[in-house]
Amino acid sequence: SEFVSSGASHVIVSSDIFTNGIFDMERLQRLVDIVGKKKIVLDLSCRKKKSGGYLVVINKWQTFTNLVVDIETLETLSKYCGEFLIHGVDVEGKKQGIDEQLLKILGEFDGLPITYAGGIRNLANIKQIEEIGKGKIDFTVASALDISSSDLSYKEVVNYVKNK
Repeated sequence: SEFVSSGASHVIVSSDIFTNGIFDMERLQRLVDIVGKKKIVLDLSCRKKKSGGYLVVINKWQTFTNLVVDIETLETLSKYCGEFLIHGVDVEGKKQGIDEQLLKILGEFDGLPITYAGGIRNLANIKQIEEIGKGKIDFTVASALDISSSDLSYKEVVNYVKNK
């Protein structure tokens, strides 16, 4: 509540809704009671398990939790937040392409806004996010931008977003 009362528009939450790697609904509900649903952005950054599917990871993306990232989870958690932030951790920061399988899952969700991060290396990847995500998924890109000494033109990205 301190952040919100100091002017923060939203609070991004990840590890705090877990106790020893186990999703803790009571902690999430307490947060909703204190901050309000609309001001919460749930960070469900995830990694693919060898057995398939995606699990949320916490503690600098090193600890797998028991929370699966799928449509059912998104629908359930959408009652407790205003939007989602989801990093495809397996590709994050590598600038080697997006996690298409994860984006297909996210594109099937018809609910709150989702911002995807991970692996974007060029404008073609951004267009893929638009296509795979059925126009419903926002994105964030940082290390691939020319303002971060990389190749993707910041101006080109801004122009793409403005004209879509």
